[in-house]
Amino acid sequence: MKNKAFLAHVLPFAVFLGFLMLDSFVATIFQNSGVLLLTMPKYWIYPLQTLVCGGLVLSFWKHYDFGSVRAWPIGVLAGIVALVLWVSPQAFFGFAPRTEGFNPDLFAADPTIYWLNLISRFARMVIVVALIEEIFWRGLVMRYLINEDFQKVPFGAYSALSFFGVAVLFMLEHGTVDYPAAFLTGLIYNGVAVKTKSLWACVVAHGVTNFGLGLYTLATKQWGFW
Repeated sequence: MKNKAFLAHVLPFAVFLGFLMLDSFVATIFQNSGVLLLTMPKYWIYPLQTLVCGGLVLSFWKHYDFGSVRAWPIGVLAGIVALVLWVSPQAFFGFAPRTEGFNPDLFAADPTIYWLNLISRFARMVIVVALIEEIFWRGLVMRYLINEDFQKVPFGAYSALSFFGVAVLFMLEHGTVDYPAAFLTGLIYNGVAVKTKSLWACVVAHGVTNFGLGLYTLATKQWGFW
């Protein structure tokens, strides 16, 4: 049972990273092919990633202890604060726009493909990413750094090593341009975990941040934010 619980917290995240590596590999191999779906394979890899990783989370659902749902307002507030941190360089301080990235407007001529891309993109970032990353970082790693038998550690337990260590690791998961925002966001989400003792609150915070980033991306056409 312990091994199954550990696997449940690790495997969806590991498979998610595997799809990111596949995207990078395909894009590198076929960079001069002139075929959009090969030079930018994220347009089909990301939807597949969403389905597979979402399916893994559902298959392991009984192994997650999400805690109380009543702390969701704290999650919403934390998610909004984190969102402001992510967009503030461009929104308030004149940093260069981040225009390179997943651009659904490439499919604007075909409404069906456009909306499928857009919906799958939001499902990925708001639901799947929020669940997978919170299950892994706050649900597992933050507890594992206190005790290797992480299930003996109550969710939201505090130690300086786990609190700041997870924030650093969470930061390193992102691109260097996002390090400041990612580190501070890691601290915010860790704070939600310690304050509420609720994994649900952390998932809500992450989902709110990502939903806001999605809306900001669509409004500003800065595709690098998602």
